[in-house]
Amino acid sequence: MEQPTAINTDVLILGGGPAGLMCASQAAEKGRSVIVLDRSSKLGTKLLISGGGKCNFTNRHCSADNYISSNPHFVKSALAQFSNADFIDMIEQHNIGYEEREFGRLFCRHSARDLLDMLIKQCNRHNVEFLLQVEVKSIENFHGFVVHTNKGDITARALVVATGGLTWPQIGATDLGYRIARQLGHRVVACRPGLVPLRYDEDDLQAWGNLTGITVEAVVRCKKQSFRENILFTHNGLSGPAILQISSYYKEGDQIEINWLPDLDVYQFLLGQKQYNGSAMIKRVLAPYLPNRILQQWSQSYFPTKTLAECSLEQIQQASDSLNRQPFRPRTTEGFNKAEVTVGGVSTEDISSKTMQSRIIADLYFVGEVLDVTGQLGGYNLQWAWSSGAAAGRAL
Repeated sequence: MEQPTAINTDVLILGGGPAGLMCASQAAEKGRSVIVLDRSSKLGTKLLISGGGKCNFTNRHCSADNYISSNPHFVKSALAQFSNADFIDMIEQHNIGYEEREFGRLFCRHSARDLLDMLIKQCNRHNVEFLLQVEVKSIENFHGFVVHTNKGDITARALVVATGGLTWPQIGATDLGYRIARQLGHRVVACRPGLVPLRYDEDDLQAWGNLTGITVEAVVRCKKQSFRENILFTHNGLSGPAILQISSYYKEGDQIEINWLPDLDVYQFLLGQKQYNGSAMIKRVLAPYLPNRILQQWSQSYFPTKTLAECSLEQIQQASDSLNRQPFRPRTTEGFNKAEVTVGGVSTEDISSKTMQSRIIADLYFVGEVLDVTGQLGGYNLQWAWSSGAAAGRAL
């Protein structure tokens, strides 16, 4: 059914994802007329498929330290106004079952659909209007906003940009939010994929390409940031939680360091074995500590074919470094098609941290992933959607 060719509203929200829906429900609860516009045929598409369909919706432990931004303090106010505890209270009031996994990560017990239904129900309770399959053509700002779409014009006193980032273009992600921001005088911090697998260069593909499917708990480090979680070998690179985490801090050309045996000082261990078990080879004494396929691969590439007694200290050091300080320089990432988040976005320099309102143009708001705020793996990005959306909605 075609939408009317001219519509007027107090608040127009561009984007029917988590941040947009949270903002809509909060603004409408305050008595504002609210329209949510989305180019998709369904609301919350990305939410429904996140976390394997069970949606890691927040984390039991949440602070500014879990976010990447050019302004590391920006998130504090919104997180305080609507915290992880507040969102947990909300879903408990709606009797949505959830479960806690490692590192305080909270998932829906049944389905992400439960969360989406809750958000839509809250919006419907306060007469939020949804306009779907509508594309924004252009925007004018003069005593309010006029948004020209493929189905007519919409005028609004306030405009909220909740268009998300560049991740998953296969389900409709675009750069609309960044284009709007630039048009209206805002700077956009360069965007790159985050929480994304990393691809081998040719040498690593030759060395590690036959390890596909193996998972190892390890510590990864890039510059000053490090994470200890599982690493998964894939057919063309490394993935798993530890790699996804560090990928958000990685920039092209950076070197990543991997400690495959974080609980073992391999150099000191091998020195001890050299003294008391010198007839053994490195491969044999490390057998209890590494999966067999990794052991076989490392023995070919990094371990000398000598007994420990015959190994020089330099050879022992090189073998140790391959396990405790393995350099990994990715060729590239898997890109926005495989990334979970966008690092970078609309600069927070000219955005109020309390209300998400632009300091350049009155009644213009930015919420969620479109901003230069990126959470670590573990529910932090959705918590930012809830917190920033609530802050803007209440301010409206």
